[in-house]
Amino acid sequence: MKKIFLTLSILSLIVSCNDDFVDIKDEGQNDVTNFFTTQDDAMQATTAIYSFLRSWENSGFPAQYVFGVTGDDVEKGSNPGDASFINAYDNFTFTVSDEGVRGYWIGQWQAVNRANQVITNVPKIEMDATLKNRLVAEAKMLRAYFYFNLVRIYGGVPIYDGLPADGNYLKARNSTAEVYNFIVSDLTAAAAVLPQTYSSSDKGRVTKGGALGLLSKVYLYMKDYQKAYDTSNQVIAMGYSLDPDFNHLFRPAGEFGTESVFEVNCDCAAGFSGSQYAEVQGVRNQFGWGFFTPTTALENAFEPGDIRKELTILREGETTIEGDLIKKGDPNAGNMWNQKVYVPTSLNNSACGYGSIQNIRILRFADILLINAEAANELGNTAAAILNINKVRTRAQLANTTATTQSALRTAIWQERRVELAMENDRFPDLVRTGQAATVLASKGFKAGKNELFPIPLDAMNQSNGLFVQNPGY
Repeated sequence: MKKIFLTLSILSLIVSCNDDFVDIKDEGQNDVTNFFTTQDDAMQATTAIYSFLRSWENSGFPAQYVFGVTGDDVEKGSNPGDASFINAYDNFTFTVSDEGVRGYWIGQWQAVNRANQVITNVPKIEMDATLKNRLVAEAKMLRAYFYFNLVRIYGGVPIYDGLPADGNYLKARNSTAEVYNFIVSDLTAAAAVLPQTYSSSDKGRVTKGGALGLLSKVYLYMKDYQKAYDTSNQVIAMGYSLDPDFNHLFRPAGEFGTESVFEVNCDCAAGFSGSQYAEVQGVRNQFGWGFFTPTTALENAFEPGDIRKELTILREGETTIEGDLIKKGDPNAGNMWNQKVYVPTSLNNSACGYGSIQNIRILRFADILLINAEAANELGNTAAAILNINKVRTRAQLANTTATTQSALRTAIWQERRVELAMENDRFPDLVRTGQAATVLASKGFKAGKNELFPIPLDAMNQSNGLFVQNPGY
């Protein structure tokens, strides 16, 4: 049984009264002047960062249409007239005034602010020194994750290393390179302090392996292939392994298994509301709302014999391994859904929304193996690349790759990432970072030199007092 640590009695801690985009107050906030005095305060403040990982902004609509619908593997789904605003992300017609562009931006900055509250204030508390250092390290890893989200979607953004001493949040955008270097610094510092394991009561806290795993992915985006290779090798040496059963991997029984590198602990318990990650994508009129569904292009991307195809795509009329008959014949429901978020009826907690107990897998060991393979290939180490791509393919019950040259392996690894990580919000950023987006997404309206990034929201531009420069094309 999963046990969630602490409570969510504290949702936000705000020190400044400015109206700047990073100083957005959440409901249920506590006044910082009466907080950060005890060890329990430190624990609650850190928990408030974790709570954002399963929030609406990070796991509900905004993240799914920003990272998902923009790619070629996910489409809006559900009733055509329901939430039709999402179509703007499918055809790249969103603007600086679009609420989704703004919502994702605001959400990530709220999370950064929560992390900075801990990083700035917890060191001042008289408490157990080891725990203090660990909580700050947790906050730094989580801050790095939120900045990684921001830089991949918006490009360079302002860097706030803690709360501004003068309360002034008005800053120009840092460059993309500066933001990436800041992320590297946070993850390196976190990895030096975080433990690799926790007791069962603390499942879901970030680990050394999680920090190094995310760092290896960051290096891949930076195209620092040597460091991506070296860092992913550190993670590989930590004892992670692929779950031999791809279906088990995504069911509640597979949570925090051998493949889990960075996973969000969700539940439906006192003080919690789980997450809506599964509900928004569940079968419409049966399990959930039916949004963010697989495309025919994704269906056709799998090789014959790849078991991941039917374990990624849930189809109308099928009976799942767990015994649920998926409804059929609803003209407004669609006919394919994301099976990775499916929670069997027998396991669902009816006290919260459908699928509230479904953990969110942010980083899996399969991703680490493919990061290592891609980095090794770019370094000319085809043997290492072939070894690790084949580990992933073997689990999928596929034959070893036939690619042997660097160019062929590059294509094979990119393809393997597509089918292994399908519906996990990696496809669009992968297409952008590998330079494939302009070709693959051209039919969707993607414009090279513009749609690699989203616009900075209009109100953030206005609130910057002229310090922000808008991204090209907007």
